[in-house]
Amino acid sequence: MPGNPTLLGPSPQLPAARNKQGFWRRKQVSRAEHQEGYFREEGSTGEGSPTKKVPTWAFLETTQVGCRKMSFQACSTPGLCQAVAMTPSASHLLVLLLVIAMGVTMPSPQTPPQGCYVAEEAGERTFRCSQAGLSAVPTGIPNDTRKLYLDANRLASVPAGAFQHLPVLEELDLSHNALVHLSGAAFQGLAGTLRHLDLSANQLASVPVEAFVGLQIQVNLSANPWRCDCALQEVLRRVRLAPGTGTGIVCGPGARPDLVGQEFLPLAGEEELCGTGRGGAQRSTDVALLVTMGGWLVLVVAYLSHYVWQNRDETRRPLKRAPVLPVRSEGSSTLSTVV
Repeated sequence: MPGNPTLLGPSPQLPAARNKQGFWRRKQVSRAEHQEGYFREEGSTGEGSPTKKVPTWAFLETTQVGCRKMSFQACSTPGLCQAVAMTPSASHLLVLLLVIAMGVTMPSPQTPPQGCYVAEEAGERTFRCSQAGLSAVPTGIPNDTRKLYLDANRLASVPAGAFQHLPVLEELDLSHNALVHLSGAAFQGLAGTLRHLDLSANQLASVPVEAFVGLQIQVNLSANPWRCDCALQEVLRRVRLAPGTGTGIVCGPGARPDLVGQEFLPLAGEEELCGTGRGGAQRSTDVALLVTMGGWLVLVVAYLSHYVWQNRDETRRPLKRAPVLPVRSEGSSTLSTVV
C-alpha cells in the first residue's frame, strides 16, 4: 500500500501471537536471552551478504535431540543448548503432575510417627507418644527434646543407646508398657542430663545395675513383678526413689517363696542378698580385710601389755647391796669402812 513503510526484513512474532507451548519455552530460556541478547545474527556463506535478524526463541522449535542437528551458530551460543538440555521431558512432567494431583507426599525423617506430636510445655520441648500403639522406640525424635513420653504403648524392651541422640533429655516416661528387658546401655549418653525416669507398671523382674551407672536420677520402679534379687538391691543403692513409690516395689512370683508378695524395701534393709552374688564378693573381701587388721591390732595390744607387765615386776624386786669392806688408813689405827 502506498504510504506504508518498506519492511527491511521479517519482523519477529509477538509473544502474544505464539501459542502457550512457545510462550513457556521462551520463559525457560529467558536467562540465556538476557545474557546473549534477544536477537541473534544468522550469517550467510557469501561475503557481504545481507544479515538477517532472527528471534532466539525460534531455535527452540526443535526438540532436545534436534538441538544437536542445529547449525554451529545456533548451538554455539553459551547457555542456549544447556537450557534446552535441562528442559524436563514430557514423561517427567507427566509423572510430576500425577504426583501433585494425587496428593502424594514424601515422608520426612523428622516426621513424628502417627499418634505422636511435639509440643512446648512450660517452655520446654516435649515429645509425646502416649497410647500410640508403639512396639519399639520411635525415630524422628527432635534432638532438643527435654521431656519424652512413651507411656501406655507396647514396648517390650529398650535397646542399647536408644536415647543417646537426645543430649538434653531430662524426663523419660516408659510406664504402662510391656517391658521385660532393659539393656545395660539403655540410657547411654544421658548421665549428665536425665533427672526423672518412670518404669512403673511394666513386666520387669530384674534390671541390670550397669543401666544406672553414672545416673543421678529419681526413678519410679513400682508395679513390677520383681524377683527381689541382688541386682534390684544394688540398683536401689544407686538411685533415688520417687516420693511415695517405695511401697509399690513388691516381690513377684519369680522371687523366693518366702518373699513373694512382700515389700522389698524392708527386706533389703534387713537382709543382704548379695552375699555370694554380684557385689557380695567385694563386701566379703572388705570384711576379711577388717577382720585381719583387727587380729593384728589385738596381737600388738597383747604384746605391749605383756611387755609393760614384765617391766613392772622387775621394778618391784629389792636391790642387792654391795658388801662392806674394812679399810685401815695410814698413820691411824682407826678403821673405816668402804662401801
